[in-house]
Amino acid sequence: MRYTGILMLPLVWGHVIIQDLVVGVHEIDNAYVIQRWSNIGWLAYDFLLLGFTFAHGMNGLRQVLDDFIHSSKWRKIVSWGLFVIWIVITTIGATALFAIGQSNLANLGL
Repeated sequence: MRYTGILMLPLVWGHVIIQDLVVGVHEIDNAYVIQRWSNIGWLAYDFLLLGFTFAHGMNGLRQVLDDFIHSSKWRKIVSWGLFVIWIVITTIGATALFAIGQSNLANLGL
């Protein structure tokens, strides 16, 4: 939790500053997203934001559930289950990000 929390701070605040203050929420449309995700740097940034944020949340959920699950066997099962869910959903998100990014690059002729 400490590592993901520290890594998330610049990512989240950078996202908020760029999207809300620099670009402005009223200016964000499909063309902006296509342009943004056509850059591999922004894809990596969004992937890191997705991965760290979701890992942080799943680890927090695991810690809360540990307070209510007293059997070490069930704690291990729940921990592995949450890890698998994290892997699956992060993979789906990364696939969506990079598939959209690659199709944008192909459409732009790059």
